[in-house]
Amino acid sequence: MTKTILKAPFRADHVGSLLRPDNLHKARADYKEGKISAEALREVETKEIKRIVDKQIEVGLEAVTDGEFRRTWWHFDFLEHLNGIEGYVTEKGYEFDGIETERYHIRNTGRVSFNPDHPFIKDFIEFKEIVGDRAVPKQAIPSPNQLFETGVRNTEIYPDIEDFARDVAQAYKDAIRAFYDAGVRYLQLDDVHIAGLSSDNYHSNKSDEYSSEQLIDLAVRVVNLALEDKPEDLVVTTHLCRGNYRSTYAFEGSYERIAPTLFAKENVDGFFLEYDDDRSGDFKPLDHVPNEGAKVVLGVVTSKNGELEDKDEIKARIKEAANHVPHEQLCLSPQCGFASTHLGNKLTEEQQWDKLKLIVDVANDVWK
Repeated sequence: MTKTILKAPFRADHVGSLLRPDNLHKARADYKEGKISAEALREVETKEIKRIVDKQIEVGLEAVTDGEFRRTWWHFDFLEHLNGIEGYVTEKGYEFDGIETERYHIRNTGRVSFNPDHPFIKDFIEFKEIVGDRAVPKQAIPSPNQLFETGVRNTEIYPDIEDFARDVAQAYKDAIRAFYDAGVRYLQLDDVHIAGLSSDNYHSNKSDEYSSEQLIDLAVRVVNLALEDKPEDLVVTTHLCRGNYRSTYAFEGSYERIAPTLFAKENVDGFFLEYDDDRSGDFKPLDHVPNEGAKVVLGVVTSKNGELEDKDEIKARIKEAANHVPHEQLCLSPQCGFASTHLGNKLTEEQQWDKLKLIVDVANDVWK
């Protein structure tokens, strides 16, 4: 039997997270205070996931997500359910542009491996049933490289970073197989770590063992190891992000430093790239994307504010990018999710849907 290969990433696509509605915020607060049960909270989450799936289909998206409505963070909720990793409340949050994030992080407590009872598997199975055959259910998880953030690895358990890398890659290889068996055919790896390696003002540049160039090589090797046994009908993309917390960012820097390794050598089907402002630099690093290789999803529509972009300006930027990557390899999306944490960015839900509809409309115009 021939396996059906998705054409994802789609011409009009999106990163994943969506603004949480007020009733979901209230349900989470009530659960935290012991006023409602976990089952009652899940009922509210499911109801709202059904609503936003319908809305995504209504605006014309071919791939839909659950908006990350069962998560608090885009990354910690997944990572802390791996064996050997735990979440904890820190003394200080991350420093973003003019703001400190909520205080939470993860740490390494034992040998890292995939937990076959990981809750994200059950969540996806339920999500897939909600979507049915109306669209492609897309699953987004943090890249394995997020476990290489400063302060995560326990050097007493893993004195050798390469030993840590092997276990992390195997854990993700097992996770990818579990997601595939659950029905995932479109998987996205969200990677702030390697994006940070393109910057001079990000903490992930700091390493006593490896230079930035060696860390870039390690990051690509870890992803490629995790994807070694990827089924041919599973589409995997990487989303690069420079931080997305309440409409602020964590760092700046073009793709120039990481492009020769990442774009040329990471074995994924597409790159979702931030290009919504000057912090990301120009399109020249896209010269390193091989022709007929991975698709490039241009994040030229911002999720950080509600001002609707001009159609002609978006089309002009797509045309400019086509000077570096063939037109048929390009797609369009927001630069990031609308709510990488439960707090969300500073725009309304109506503005969120307007932006996604704009992306669909522009893609239909550009690629017919």
